[in-house]
Amino acid sequence: MNVLRIALLFTTAFVLLPASAEIYKYVDESGRVTYTNIPKKGAKKLDLDPISAAKTRNNTGPANFPRVDNQTQKKRDDMRKQILQDELTTEEKALSDAQKALKDGEATRLGDEARNYQKYLDRVKKLKENVSLHEKNITALKKELGDLK
Repeated sequence: MNVLRIALLFTTAFVLLPASAEIYKYVDESGRVTYTNIPKKGAKKLDLDPISAAKTRNNTGPANFPRVDNQTQKKRDDMRKQILQDELTTEEKALSDAQKALKDGEATRLGDEARNYQKYLDRVKKLKENVSLHEKNITALKKELGDLK
């Protein structure tokens, strides 16, 4: 039981230690710069300030960043939604056509496919891949439409 407590104590202490690493800058004879946490002969240790989340976030953007009013953005969003709806309709028709082509393609063998079964399998495989592609496109378009506000 004591071993378990000691292990728990060390694990907790290890987890609570701040994450810090020394960074070294090394320039080789070709002039290539390498940054590493492993000290090398001739490398210089860098003193870096810790990065805070507040420093990395810039929610305001530059002062001259173009702004779009709500009405214009709503028009753009509506246009995008209509384009996606049109693409979805087109993909659903393409899927229907691909499924029909697959059904017809599986039912008949063309040319020398009667003697070469692998040719038949290859052709049907391409038809199945086409159906699968349209199904994936429809799924992606529906997800995109669902993500719109």
